[in-house]
Amino acid sequence: MTATKIFLYEELFSAAEKQLVESDTLSASVFRYKSGVCAVRIKNTLGELIILPYQGQQIWRASFCGKDLTMKTQFDEPENTREFLDTYGGFLLHCGATAMGNPSPEDTHPSHGEFPNFPYRDAYVELGENEKGSYIAVGGSGAYRKSFGLSYVANPKITLYENDSVFEASMTIENKSIHPLEYMYLCHINFRPEDGAKIICTAEKDSMKYFRDIPENYDPIREAALTDYMNRMDQDITIHETIDSSTQAYDPEIVFDMRYKADAEGRAHCMLKLPAGDGYYVSHRPEQLPHGIRWISRRGDEDAIGMLLPATAVHKGRIYAEQHNMIKVLAGGESITFDVRAGYLAKECVAAKEQQIASVMNN
Repeated sequence: MTATKIFLYEELFSAAEKQLVESDTLSASVFRYKSGVCAVRIKNTLGELIILPYQGQQIWRASFCGKDLTMKTQFDEPENTREFLDTYGGFLLHCGATAMGNPSPEDTHPSHGEFPNFPYRDAYVELGENEKGSYIAVGGSGAYRKSFGLSYVANPKITLYENDSVFEASMTIENKSIHPLEYMYLCHINFRPEDGAKIICTAEKDSMKYFRDIPENYDPIREAALTDYMNRMDQDITIHETIDSSTQAYDPEIVFDMRYKADAEGRAHCMLKLPAGDGYYVSHRPEQLPHGIRWISRRGDEDAIGMLLPATAVHKGRIYAEQHNMIKVLAGGESITFDVRAGYLAKECVAAKEQQIASVMNN
């Protein structure tokens, strides 16, 4: 296995996009959005990812085989901010690590913790080859420290192989303290839904539940539509698995939680089969991330389906996780790595994935 790392520095980035490295099938270029946010565009033979190396190591946009995978959002470009909702619209965001989810009124942490827009100081592009083939990757390292308190290092990495429209996303958290580190993690992957699409996955049906959360003082018409839809899901929760804006209500959102069965390699699978026969895909290891969160929000100017957000806990904030024994612990000096696969499946790959999912569910 061989690999070459090119370390990034902010002076490389300007409004004019510049080529950084290129091979026959893989390339990376760098540029800076009008907002000042730095971006790396990595490409293979099938598409591209735009990654924000210093702002959360987010995947801001994902596109394969001419199809934009990313949720519909009000943000045309990322904003230079730490605030979650002030720049929300990326394709993949790491969430955690000292807290995760929507904070309750009693919680003190920001939405989804410090990870989404974490200010990484070190970032790199890597070009290499391993047993899976030639790849290009973007990674980084950032430290989180509090005097007389927590100390950890986060090391995310996105890896794109030369002829694959499914990429790998990993996050390693290393506890640099001698004291235990309580942590949470969620991988927030935001696809754009299409009416008529069908969720096909290895989730255990009897584990599916949704959270009946409606904002206080919400618009009465929207609240009535949301309540009616939830009442129908009380009778058959699986009706949500076929996407249909004419009979469903996701304004502002509905969040689900479920458990996933894994295959012989320890991986679970979730596919959104689109009406044209192609599909979106996510895979994770339930042993690492036991909660399969599903998040759907369809508000017109914002339209998203997080069909599988692998997580250590549900989305209701740190205090809720503490009360329900969902907080994980790293001993002093220990580290943990989460690895998720996500991306696009062409028509010819969808049938094989359906068979694989059926095989897992029938075992």
